[in-house]
This record gives sequence, C-alpha cells and structure tokens, in this order.
Amino acid sequence: MTSTTTVTDHMTPAEFDEAFTAVMPRLRRRLLVLTGNPHDADDLLQETYLRLSRRARARTLARQQQPYAYTCAAALNLLRDLWRHPSRQERCTDRLPERSWDGGFATREAETVTTALLRELSPKEAAAVILVDIEGLTHDMAGERLGAHRGTVQRNRMRGLAKIRSALDTNVPDMGGVPVR
Repeated sequence: MTSTTTVTDHMTPAEFDEAFTAVMPRLRRRLLVLTGNPHDADDLLQETYLRLSRRARARTLARQQQPYAYTCAAALNLLRDLWRHPSRQERCTDRLPERSWDGGFATREAETVTTALLRELSPKEAAAVILVDIEGLTHDMAGERLGAHRGTVQRNRMRGLAKIRSALDTNVPDMGGVPVR
C-alpha cells in the first residue's frame, strides 16, 4: 500500500510567508495589547512565525478557514509558556555577572591591609581618613567630630592618603598593569 500526497498537503515557503504576512498586522496589534510592550510583542510575533514556519509543510496555514485564529492561538500558547516558565526567557543585562564567592577571603584581606596601612599613620591622619573616606563624612562634619577646623582635617587627610599611596606603591605586588590609586 503506497501513500500518496497531494499538492494541497504542503506549502511552499513563499505561500507560508504570504499567508503569515496577511495576518501579521492584526496579530501584532493583539499581541501589543496582551503584552503592553512593543518589543515583547515583536519578539512574540517572531517566535510565532518561527514556530509555525517549522510546521508549514505539515499544516497548511493558507488553507485554514481562519488563518488569523490559527496564528493567534499559536501566539497565545507561546505567551502562556512565557508566563508559566519565565526562566525560559533570555534576559539581557548591562551588569557584569557577580564575582564568585571566595568565602570572604578577599574582604578579609582588604580589611587586614587597610588596618595595617592605617596603623602607619598618625592618629590625626588616620582619624581624618577614616571619617572622610571610609565613613563618608564631609570635611566640615569630620572637623566637628574631631574638634578641628575643616582645613586641618583636609590637610591631615591629604597627608594620610599620600602616605598610604606611597606604601601601596612600594609594597603591593604587580596587579597586572592596574594602577592602585
């Protein structure tokens, strides 16, 4: 027993494109209402095209009695899949991936180096650096806490930072060409 296929069982890519293009504006408007975002609507429209074009030879979109209803049902199924399984969506981001967790070693090492560098400063220089650069106070606020003028705090801070920079320049191993400042 041999099976025969008729010409009506298959679509050429040109026939499929013509049939899909005919319903595309109306389908895009429907998807825009459903998603609320033109970019998501366009992405969904493209996914619908790809899904139906893969089946174009098996199912004849051009010969459907309601081609818009057929494409709309396929698009709604895709949209439901996205809502049910949001992890399947590609996510674009401008952020770099988080660095892997090292057990807190890098943080602890930075704290140790900072503490050692601050011990090399005079108490006034260390206080100015801590209040302004670590705690984020202004020179005026740091001066009020220390009972000194703004200019004195600024001068002590600058001296302390200069000592820290010189210590880092002489004691820090090569960081791959990255300046430490």
